[in-house]
Amino acid sequence: MQKNPEALPRSCDHIIMVSALTLVALGLTMVFNASTVMAQAQYQDPYFFIKRQALYALLGVGVLFLGRTINYRIYQRLAYPFLFITLIALILVFIPGIGGKVRGAARWLKLGAFNLQPSEFAKLAMALFLAYSLTKKQEKMKHFSIGFLPHMMVAGVFIILVGLEPDFGTAITIAAIVFTMLFIGGTRLTHILLALGSGVALATVMVLRDPKKLGRVFSYLDPWKYGQDVGYQLKQSLLAIGSGCLFGLGPGQSRAKLFYLPDAHTDFILSIFSEEMGLVGFLLVFSLFVILVYRGLRLSFRAEDAFGSYLALGLTLLIGLPAVINMGVVSGIFPTKGLSLPFLSYGGSSLLANLLAVGILLNISSQAKRVVRVVGRPQVQKKQDEGGGPG
Repeated sequence: MQKNPEALPRSCDHIIMVSALTLVALGLTMVFNASTVMAQAQYQDPYFFIKRQALYALLGVGVLFLGRTINYRIYQRLAYPFLFITLIALILVFIPGIGGKVRGAARWLKLGAFNLQPSEFAKLAMALFLAYSLTKKQEKMKHFSIGFLPHMMVAGVFIILVGLEPDFGTAITIAAIVFTMLFIGGTRLTHILLALGSGVALATVMVLRDPKKLGRVFSYLDPWKYGQDVGYQLKQSLLAIGSGCLFGLGPGQSRAKLFYLPDAHTDFILSIFSEEMGLVGFLLVFSLFVILVYRGLRLSFRAEDAFGSYLALGLTLLIGLPAVINMGVVSGIFPTKGLSLPFLSYGGSSLLANLLAVGILLNISSQAKRVVRVVGRPQVQKKQDEGGGPG
């Protein structure tokens, strides 16, 4: 018997939501485990970091459900204003008294007792901008002056500003989002390859001229040789992961967090998690990200219109790419970069931006084409105003 499609509940993708919230819960646990010793030493309060992270998590869950309720098509009107506000914020981080520096990096805006990291929202702004622009220019994306140059000019400004902070990892992430979305959107591959080649050449020059970045390359090639110098962080990360073996040392039993591994509760939190929970814990985190990314990419094919398709793709890349890079860094696959692990690392801006991205994905999924069963056979539910997009 055929079911009435209109009677089907317009529910969101609960697998995306559960995967994201599970990662947040794991992140809160690990921030607490990894930060208590440092928090006690620096602030005489072992709960300093976890209290702030829990507050951001609470706000983030609210942002997620807000994003879930707002029709994603509204973001077409907000793409340019959000892009402009983010651009201003990226400039303000360099102004003394407004921007805040940590270890020589100007990445934060001072907002009373809290700091805001605009580069985290720059990834979101770029995904929104590209989704809107690619939807408008679908038939003209092959033209260099329409489909490629304007997007690269806008992206170039953001990448340069983020790179000057310096935040090399986020700059690479934004570039990867841009190139991937342009390729899926129909930009000529030759244009992308030329820009990518130029970017690699420029990045190479920057690395060669910066002793700190060059040292990271050397430590990546041989972390044990430089283990007491530039390779210290990577060496300690590998030792932590290796000592976890299959099932780990147990919750709260990490030794690396006792001032051996710098940034234990931020960029290298996965090393601590792997030390305490072993390979099983690492695979759990990896699997949750795989599920989240798979469902996001699947959603980009099922979105109701072109804007939803491109936006789902951009938001999935926004979460998936930093996760891949961070996992590669802590395990020695990629050179060391200052890039946090989404949902798990300490940091309010990252948590808010990523949970907002998940909320928007949930709204897109609630309006996506769904598979219904007609006389025992699965068919895709038809909708009006179906657009193009990825796939």
